[in-house]
Formats: sequence, structure tokens, C-alpha cells
Amino acid sequence: MSSKLSGKTAFVTGASRGIGRAIALRLAADGAKVALNFSSNVPKAEEVKAAIESAGGTAMLVQGDVSNFAVVTELIKKVVDEWGRLDILINNAGITRDNLLLKMSEDDFDKVIATNLKGVFNCTKAVTKMMMKQRGGRIVNMSSVVGLKGNISQANYAAAKAGIIGFTKSAARELAARGVTVNAVAPGFINTDMTAALSEKVKEVMMQEIPAGRMGTPEDVANAVAFLVSDEAAYITGQVLSVDGGMAM
Repeated sequence: MSSKLSGKTAFVTGASRGIGRAIALRLAADGAKVALNFSSNVPKAEEVKAAIESAGGTAMLVQGDVSNFAVVTELIKKVVDEWGRLDILINNAGITRDNLLLKMSEDDFDKVIATNLKGVFNCTKAVTKMMMKQRGGRIVNMSSVVGLKGNISQANYAAAKAGIIGFTKSAARELAARGVTVNAVAPGFINTDMTAALSEKVKEVMMQEIPAGRMGTPEDVANAVAFLVSDEAAYITGQVLSVDGGMAM
């Protein structure tokens, strides 16, 4: 356990698996109390909580759908009632409904925008007043290499992830004077449950696009997030940090 984030509290969305899990574990290891938000997988979320606690950290579970503003407001209130403040928000929750534009249903488009983009708005709006009052806070939004480059069969996902970048820059401008930073991280091809579902052929094609010659790990992304929420990054806001082995340069 490090004491880098000692006394700080964090809210991580989509924390039950993959990148969200790695971020939650890292923030806890750095000394923050971590609220683990997830939508449905209770056993996985409980595993993350147990892992944090067995390492001497503090965590709580806050189950709920980030695409619903009323739900998000309740969850944030629960965390603040329990811990007295909220210093760090990680907007990581995301879903995919991949399909070619020709075949993509309106529902597939709407669902991805609702979770991946509106979810970021909902959570950020819910913490803004408090962070401004505290005159301090760190918000990190999970974008994607796909938001920078686009991708076949992911018009919905790419639109949401590109939207996050515009949202991040706008929020950063609004909150900077109150000591609140807002940044985005754009992961590339990261080894998670989501990418494990891809065919070997798709993986081979993706690997050819990565100058570093390897897939990233969730920990690679968590390291970038840990930096952006730390005191060392106090003068960094409105930025998009690509963690992609050189894919988008």
C-alpha cells in the first residue's frame, strides 16, 4: 500500500472487470477508498472488493446503471454520506454492440451512447458541484483509440468515445479555475474479457497496427489513470492520453 492517495475517495464505474477492476485495485493500492460501481455482475464486483480489503484497503459496492441520472445521483450521495467527500471520479463503464452500419439497429446505437457517453455526463454532473465547492477533484474519462481513429463495425462505440473527448475538453475548461482537472485516457488494444471474445484473425490484424508489438494490459491503463489523479498531474487538464503502444500516433 502506498500513501499517495491517502485520505482521498474515488468512484470507479464499470469496476467489476477488465480496465475498471485494474484501476480500482491501483487506486486502492495508492491509498484511496474506492467505491466500486457495476451494473450486474455481483460476484465479480465482490471479488474486487475482497481483493482490495485483503490488501488492507477500503472499498464499497455501489450497484447501478450509469445511463440513469437519478440512479447515479443516489449512488454518489451514498458514497458521500459514508465517506464525507469524493475526490476522484473514473468514468470507465462501457458496453459494445458491434455491427456494420448497414446492419446496426437504432437500439444498438442508442444503448451504447446511453451507457458510454451519457453515463459520463451523468456521473460528471453528479459530482461537479461538490468538487467545485471542495476546490479540488480529479475526473478521468475512458475514451478509446477507436474514438481517435474510428473502426469498422463500431460507429456507435467510436461516436461515444469521440464524444467523450469533446466532453472532457469542455468540462476541463469549466472546472479548471476551481482546481478540478478533467482528462481522458484512450486505451488501444488491451487484453480484457472484451478483446478475448475477438477471433484470432481479428487479433492478428490488430497486432499489425501496434508499433509496440504487443497488446496492452489493464494495468498499463491503470498506471496512466493513477498518474492523472495524483498531485503530480495537478497542472494537466483537458488532455487525452493515449495508452496504445503507438497505435494512434
